[in-house]
Amino acid sequence: MTPAPGPRSRRLWRRANRSLAGGVDSPVRSFRAVGGTPVFFARGRGAYLWDVDGRRYLDLVGSWGASILGNTPPAVREAITRAASEAVSFGAPSPREHELAEAIRAACPEIEQLRFVSSGTEAVMSAVRLARGATGRELVVKFAGGYHGHADGLLARAGSGVSTLALPDSAGVPPAVTALTRVLPYNDPEALARLLEREGERVAAVVVEPVAANMGLVPPRPGFLRAISTLVHRHGALVIADEVITGFRLRRGTVHASLGLDADLVTLGKVIGGGLPVGAYGGRRRLLRHLAPLGPVYQAGTLSGNPIAMAAGRATLDQLVPETYRRLERLGAALEEGLAAAAEQERLSPFTVQRVGSLLGTFFAAGPVIDAAGAERSDRRRYARYFHAALDGGVYLPPSALETTFVSAATTPGDLARAIPAVRAGMRAARGGGRR
Repeated sequence: MTPAPGPRSRRLWRRANRSLAGGVDSPVRSFRAVGGTPVFFARGRGAYLWDVDGRRYLDLVGSWGASILGNTPPAVREAITRAASEAVSFGAPSPREHELAEAIRAACPEIEQLRFVSSGTEAVMSAVRLARGATGRELVVKFAGGYHGHADGLLARAGSGVSTLALPDSAGVPPAVTALTRVLPYNDPEALARLLEREGERVAAVVVEPVAANMGLVPPRPGFLRAISTLVHRHGALVIADEVITGFRLRRGTVHASLGLDADLVTLGKVIGGGLPVGAYGGRRRLLRHLAPLGPVYQAGTLSGNPIAMAAGRATLDQLVPETYRRLERLGAALEEGLAAAAEQERLSPFTVQRVGSLLGTFFAAGPVIDAAGAERSDRRRYARYFHAALDGGVYLPPSALETTFVSAATTPGDLARAIPAVRAGMRAARGGGRR
């Protein structure tokens, strides 16, 4: 098979660079992390994507987790079509907003009230503002390797110490903004305890992914999330559970409480939009009352609660029954076992697979990986060779060594079995070198 991408993708890449900054609307799509030219996709059905050159790929990215039911699921497509026939946008209240909100609340009893926005970034940004407004405090704590959207104050990582003033990760973010952010190692409750002893009275909130899924896939260690709740609440601050990825992905509802985290505010996205642009944040009613028009914390959005997006989200949630999650668990386990067996057969070392449900992280590093420092030791050049050889064989993996692999409910065990030769080819390329 000829290497991917094909000639049409290459032509479109040249064309895109004339009009779009960097040729893309989100940096990871550029393939800069793995090298080469991005594949341009034309359509998707079920577990597969087809590019503009007509090549088919098993989709293990799933719109970065949003496509939990696979690509273009019939129920969601039909809901979108019906909603679009009625209205594209109102910029005013519509019944679809509270219908989806009620479905979310029924599955998430800790969310007494919520508000829709248009992205996960907006959701976390708004939750942080609400936490500051409700507490009257200014500092926010996050964990290194946790990506909570591209709001200025959260584009920060730790300096040379484990709890130094954060430095911006992006040009255009003033150091004065990230000076109000503290960054600690994930899975290190002792570092949080030390920081709160020094600055607890200034901390408005700690924001955390219950399962870290933006530095590969890094599960919380036993007791870590429970310690966060205890420490943060002892100092009068709030806990924000960022479930933009994990919400409705690992179970129907949120996962943080089952892992020991007592959250005051929760952010959602991806799955609840059925593939359309949706985010949400919510929590205890006493906190949500601080939001305008009831209170002094302002947040607004012209397209928030868009009727088409609400319809897609509701149709998706209607399909997320217990058997869906049992299926996703079986598929995730099958892929984990297949990757581990392939690595052993190819004598690939070091190589580590970490999984929670249908989320997987693959690291060209020794495991277990417990934090950002461990994830960053993964050999990214080897991952790039692995990625491209698998792509040539018809398997679409995340185009970055530090992103998470997603399995959809549309995937079958046969799909995964047929992907193994491409995966093994990728591992051989990673072990011995290859064309990239």
